[in-house]
Amino acid sequence: MSEFHLISHHLCPYVQRAVIVLTEKDIPHQRTYIDLAAKPDWFVKISPLGRVPILQTDSAVLFESQVIAEYLDEITPGSLHPADPLEKARHRSWIEYASETLNAIGGFYNAPDAETFEAKRGALQQKFQRIEQEIAGPFFNGDQFRLIDGVWGTVFRYLDVFDRLADFNLIAGLEKVPEWRKVISARSSVINATPEGYTDRLTIFLRNRTSHISTLVSDTA
Repeated sequence: MSEFHLISHHLCPYVQRAVIVLTEKDIPHQRTYIDLAAKPDWFVKISPLGRVPILQTDSAVLFESQVIAEYLDEITPGSLHPADPLEKARHRSWIEYASETLNAIGGFYNAPDAETFEAKRGALQQKFQRIEQEIAGPFFNGDQFRLIDGVWGTVFRYLDVFDRLADFNLIAGLEKVPEWRKVISARSSVINATPEGYTDRLTIFLRNRTSHISTLVSDTA
């Protein structure tokens, strides 16, 4: 197997997708964290889109998190996808929905004022209400951890930090999502997908936003 080098950023949720697959598949790799506000020249040269993750192999450079995750899954024994083509496609559809949910999270913590913040909170809440209908439990589609579960683990990690600030009721009234979140969050590959100090780094990141949530962080952390 090629030697893999994953280029990462401490807070990027998309990098975590690749890390979870690397861990689940027990794939040896090297990991380097960079500052996206001061990108090294060597990174700029190899990253067509200028963002992480980047996976370097002996002969190629791959970019885009889901492409990397799928590749790592395909070249190793077993699969983190269902075998049935239709079910696999459904999982991939809801992985894309997770990406849209991450976009909604960005809108939530970047909202500049209380009114916009509340609108973004409602939009994010609706994302969780919709995925509730698709969960079989205890994981997304039963007893087996799949790639989609790891992806949603990166979504739920934000909620862990948001919960330290206030009760935003993002998953209030739901039954399956909280249980799904709980079982995913206990998975060692998900727990270890972030570097040491992640929670504090994210809290500082939120505090430094010129947004409504930054005032909440200042009051609580």
